[in-house]
Amino acid sequence: MQDTKEIDFVNKSTLSNGLRIVTEHIESVKSVTVGIWAKTGGRHETEEKAGITHFLEHMLFKGTDSRSSYDIALSMEAVGGYLNAFTSSEYTCYYSRCLNTQLDHALDVLSDMVLHPSFPEEEIEKEKKVVIEEMKMYRDSPDDFIFEAFNSKIFEGHELGRPVLGFENTVSDFTRQDLYDYMKERYYPGNLLISVAGNVDHGRVVELVSNYFEKLEAKDHEEKEQPLPSFKKQNLNLTKAIEQTHYIYGRRGLNFDHEDKYLLLLANTVLGGGMSSRLHQNVREKYGYCYSIQTFNQSYTDTGMWGIYVGTDKDYVDHVRELILKELKQMQEEPVPGKELAEAKSQLKGKLLLSQESTSNRMTRLAKSELYFGRFVTLDELVENIDSVTSEEIQSFVKDFFNGEYFMEAILLPET
Repeated sequence: MQDTKEIDFVNKSTLSNGLRIVTEHIESVKSVTVGIWAKTGGRHETEEKAGITHFLEHMLFKGTDSRSSYDIALSMEAVGGYLNAFTSSEYTCYYSRCLNTQLDHALDVLSDMVLHPSFPEEEIEKEKKVVIEEMKMYRDSPDDFIFEAFNSKIFEGHELGRPVLGFENTVSDFTRQDLYDYMKERYYPGNLLISVAGNVDHGRVVELVSNYFEKLEAKDHEEKEQPLPSFKKQNLNLTKAIEQTHYIYGRRGLNFDHEDKYLLLLANTVLGGGMSSRLHQNVREKYGYCYSIQTFNQSYTDTGMWGIYVGTDKDYVDHVRELILKELKQMQEEPVPGKELAEAKSQLKGKLLLSQESTSNRMTRLAKSELYFGRFVTLDELVENIDSVTSEEIQSFVKDFFNGEYFMEAILLPET
């Protein structure tokens, strides 16, 4: 074992095979959240194997060499905890939250799932049907449907433009060998991270993880470059058997480490960060044109996606569009008043601090800091960066960022 660092109650160690372990000790809680992260997601798949990362996430719950799927399901619930997992475009996480006295048990179950999956043939065929039903569920949800369509267009021709769930034809063709091959390719020590937050001792976590993972062989792997194709403005007009019209006005955004990310974060908060935001107050409260209107801000390693989503009546779409453009233009022409900016900063900092009351949130923040920055980003650093933003900097930033040439819109209308 080598390369151990410490920042206050946060510790990091790296095993000799390259696997990283990060922990945060929280004295005031009786729980712990353990996450095994794989730096692999939808963007790391071939087109023919679209959806295999997410399908694999499902299949790791279906049995190991020593545990059945029922054993896995019962394992943490029987001691008052729970197991879950999620897949994104850039990473996969398997995690458990439990009493800190069950740390050894949680790591035993999670490591068994990741290191010794059995992939029973009958479970593979059943899970194909489950995932296809999951796809149908999202297609039946208008807001999920329009976001997927918008994403596929704004990143057209790129791996990020594919749905994380894949497609029915690709999922239907997955084999047991495909799963083993993908795990061998992507689940190697240098691509894995163990993140633990709660009332834990770092040395004990390292000892346990070493027992399970130290025998994994290190592997040299260079990620294939995925250059982004040039943005093409392609507005989408879709129809579906629904009651409400769903509308997105958005563009490609900023990557995780972009120098302007705090400017966008605050502009995003002012525009659509809650009930007091400009869009909510104007479009919903003043005119009653919608029930829900919000901004979204998604960052990736090398790009991002930002925009505004609203659900409204088809007769109001033109009015809503006009009000949205008016708000964007106002931010370009006038600096955010000092009081409003101060309130937006307080809102952001409040959310950050409130999120610290959950060991699950802290485990996730710990892991993402390591995955995207290679270090722990402290709350003090985040607060300092938020506080340093000025109204003039936001105005200068949005003058270019809110340029309509970079934006496209997607409209999902009721069928007539």
